[in-house]
Amino acid sequence: MSSSVPFTIPSVSGEVSDAVVKVLDSGWITTGPQTAAFEQDFADHLGAAHVVAVASCTTALELCLRALDLPEGSAVLTPSLTFCGAINAILHAGLRPVFVDIDADTLVPSPETVKAAAGRVTPRAMIVQNQGGYPVDVAALAGAAGLDRTRVIEDAAHGPGAARGGRTVGSESFAACYSFYATKNMPIGEGGAVASSDQEFADRVRATRMHGMSKDSWKRYLPGGSWRYDVKTVGLKANMTDVQAAIGRAQLAALPGWQRQRAELVARYDEALKDLPGLVLPQRNLDGIQHAWHLYQVRVPDRDAVSSELEAAGVATSVHFIPANQMTAYVEILGADECARVPVTDRVGEELLSLPLYPGLTAGGQERVVSALTEALRARG
Repeated sequence: MSSSVPFTIPSVSGEVSDAVVKVLDSGWITTGPQTAAFEQDFADHLGAAHVVAVASCTTALELCLRALDLPEGSAVLTPSLTFCGAINAILHAGLRPVFVDIDADTLVPSPETVKAAAGRVTPRAMIVQNQGGYPVDVAALAGAAGLDRTRVIEDAAHGPGAARGGRTVGSESFAACYSFYATKNMPIGEGGAVASSDQEFADRVRATRMHGMSKDSWKRYLPGGSWRYDVKTVGLKANMTDVQAAIGRAQLAALPGWQRQRAELVARYDEALKDLPGLVLPQRNLDGIQHAWHLYQVRVPDRDAVSSELEAAGVATSVHFIPANQMTAYVEILGADECARVPVTDRVGEELLSLPLYPGLTAGGQERVVSALTEALRARG
């Protein structure tokens, strides 16, 4: 049976088509003036000093790790409850992931779990993640790890729309990495960005996103430009195109309205699901916190069977995430002992279920989700 309520449908602003056509008609479609304009627009939105647009959040993480210029094999703390791309970024940068357990309520590491992981190694850096859109306390986690803020990279793939203490995620960060993948709050299709408070760091990321070349193609082919360039450091092919940037500028203008719709859907879920037996709702202790609500993650008993029953009822769900410490490649690289050090992650990872949540979700669709989940859980007593 095909799902009558899909897990997600990308939101697309009505301004996107015209924006793309203008770029296609301009004669310049790769990294150029639209990319620069998007970087400024997104920096203004965040309240960040510098933004560098890149190909994906995964490449953003790798570029930031490379820009830290750490010794090869340095230990990098990271939650295991994360997307595999975040772990791959550490490995591709020549570094070694060290898994950090989570707090069961917030689904992100706590100062206590960070301190425990840091006690096993000498961490040189840390990636912190805003799981589902919950903004982490970066300062507290950095302190627990014994790291300066210049060694902490925020995985803000789920972060647009989130804030802590009145400060937008990324607004004051040394390095915060964003995703504009098709399922994200501000979808472009593909794409990412790095926000930074540090000019020199942002410049290093900007250079390494284009092979380490001293000038990108736009600067080389401007009137009066020169084909001559230098490569001062080995970089990646990780640039954003002007077509993507034009989509991003149109999507950014629509983001605040989409975020309000997400918050309304979350409030309805909270009210409708609050008394279901065996169900654990997302973290509610949100004093001083503005959740981005990229995901509505609940915890249920017998998760795989419940997911299958919802699918049979026409409701698609997903899981965020299969813990990285359970993945074959990482067990082989890091060893079984390292991958056995996150018991809360392992336990909670078997219970997590992400329900449909996107601005286009109708009231009827949401009622169908609630009805199907209610039936599945009440059948289990």
